[in-house]
Amino acid sequence: MNVLKRLDRFYKKYKGEKGVIGYSELGEKIPYFKVYKTNYPIIVAQYCIHAREYITAELCLKTIKYQVKNGKIGTIYFLPCTNPDGVKICLNGNRLYKANANMVDLNVNFDARWAMGDKNVKTPSSENYIGKFPFSEKESRALRDFTLKVKPDSTLSFHSKGEVIYYGFDGSNNIKRDKNIAKRLSKVNGYQVERSVGSVGGYKDWCVEKLDIPSFTIEVGSDSLSHPIKRKYLGKIYKRNKNLINALTEILCVK
Repeated sequence: MNVLKRLDRFYKKYKGEKGVIGYSELGEKIPYFKVYKTNYPIIVAQYCIHAREYITAELCLKTIKYQVKNGKIGTIYFLPCTNPDGVKICLNGNRLYKANANMVDLNVNFDARWAMGDKNVKTPSSENYIGKFPFSEKESRALRDFTLKVKPDSTLSFHSKGEVIYYGFDGSNNIKRDKNIAKRLSKVNGYQVERSVGSVGGYKDWCVEKLDIPSFTIEVGSDSLSHPIKRKYLGKIYKRNKNLINALTEILCVK
């Protein structure tokens, strides 16, 4: 059973609030799952915006189960797979594919210094193509609109690989705040902390620049592993990251 089938089965069985934030370019559902404990803080945790990084969707499903049983505070919106079309392409043989069905890299399609990145590509490609304009893709628009609707206090974007927590964005007024939070999160999973430099147009970037909230990219999995990371490594990745969301909620609650 592949990751998309597991996600579909999980959706059907999940007893809490669930729904769809929108649809992919090929009409696939982009689901969300809500875990409610308290009204504050609200966190959006999104996974698998890059096709070949679908190990993060697997991580999400395990984390939801953990959060239902062990979460104490906060409202968490989990988005396990923002790029279902791309995952299908990857599963069907194009193993290193990152983009969506239109060959747009969704994580450079957000309106945050769009088209100014060091590695941006201006023509359709399996990775790094920025699209025709910001939010040109249904998936990035759906993620934008859902985020604006739920008004999170913070966001986490899970990628693979590198074992790094990226914080900040050029021009942010709260670099010190976000660095301090990232350092505290690092104590949970042991990942190194780095400031984002030269990377623009991502979901985290947009959240920092436009919404002025602490937002982080979590790169799970060792750099020594190959894309797509095999499921046999999921247990280790999950063990290191299962308490990350609880840590973030607690950090945000300390004034």
